[in-house]
Amino acid sequence: MSLLVDKHRPKSLDELQYHAQLSDRLRSLVRALCDAQTDFPHTLFYGPSGAGKKTRIMCCLRELYGPGVEKLRIEQRTFLTPSKRKIEINIVQSNYHIELTPSDAGNYDRSIIQEILKDIAQTQQVDLNAKKRFKVVIINEADSLSRDAQSALRRTMEKFTANLRIILCANSTSRIIGPIRSRCLLLRVGAPSEDEITKCLAYAAKKEKFTLPAHVSTLLARISEGNLRRALLSLEALYVQDPSFKTISPSHPLLKGQTPRLEDLDSVPRPDWEKYTAKAAERILGEQTPERLLEVRGMLYELLVHCIPAPLIISVSSGRSTGQSCAYLTRFFSDEQTLTRRILERVDEPLKADVVYWAAFYEHRLRLGSKAIFHLEAFCAKIMSVYKRVFSR
Repeated sequence: MSLLVDKHRPKSLDELQYHAQLSDRLRSLVRALCDAQTDFPHTLFYGPSGAGKKTRIMCCLRELYGPGVEKLRIEQRTFLTPSKRKIEINIVQSNYHIELTPSDAGNYDRSIIQEILKDIAQTQQVDLNAKKRFKVVIINEADSLSRDAQSALRRTMEKFTANLRIILCANSTSRIIGPIRSRCLLLRVGAPSEDEITKCLAYAAKKEKFTLPAHVSTLLARISEGNLRRALLSLEALYVQDPSFKTISPSHPLLKGQTPRLEDLDSVPRPDWEKYTAKAAERILGEQTPERLLEVRGMLYELLVHCIPAPLIISVSSGRSTGQSCAYLTRFFSDEQTLTRRILERVDEPLKADVVYWAAFYEHRLRLGSKAIFHLEAFCAKIMSVYKRVFSR
């Protein structure tokens, strides 16, 4: 049984329910390519998480190659780094494209970029009926690539243009080097509006043949803060817990911009890892001893082994909330309820500047290093030290 977010994912540009102007632009690009009027450029899709970047990429590839791009297989490849270390990366591919996330390898992403793109570029398209004789490489989290990997990618883009096209997927262009941006067609996929998310939720409910009250879809759209993936996952979790949606009142405080009570906040399911970061923040501020730091270290390991990215744990992102209920949405329902934000909720105003400073400091260290647990633990130890020093005066 597949999740709603996968089950009702659009498969063609015509099925997309928002950003019609971008869909028309992609459709025109594919049509011009099929008519041999233009060449398909390297492309960079960027926008916030859950906006629909990957969906639009796959719809575009389906227009190019047909339904064959949906026949996917997963392969685990092993790469040998210059230091003779073996790195395993999962690759999703079809006969027409390949999808990977080199940033999963940390500082060894350069070796993966060089090896895999070189292998692909040296082989031509095997399907003689394909409209274009090049293969597409989708690189996820392109903004998390190291500068060395991005430099290697730039050289590959110049050298193997005949057999290879690269589609980059990123949250922001700020961490992508200028030479790559200048060689790509930049396409921004903005976060859907509250009304657009509401329509998508109603569409999914109709397909699943259950009744979704208007006030529930509005609340989920408001809570998701422009993240359609999160809205669909929340809808499914809520439907499993309460198929009649009786726990969500039409007079819910967040629907009226009022201060929510704890029972109102708990009426909407939230990810378990967010609850876990709240527990870790309580442990950090509850006692500042080596024994407590060891306990927090174990909790950090628990988050990492459950595939919660280390930068997300320590990030000081403030979410995308706007409007009169901004403070409560950002505090309780931000799509990035990080450990740092949980700590900020619990400390006094004079300490918040220090928490933000050290979070940014260790997040920078985290991106430079390769052992995430070291930097996460150092951040927790520093917060314990600052907190204890202030309250021991």
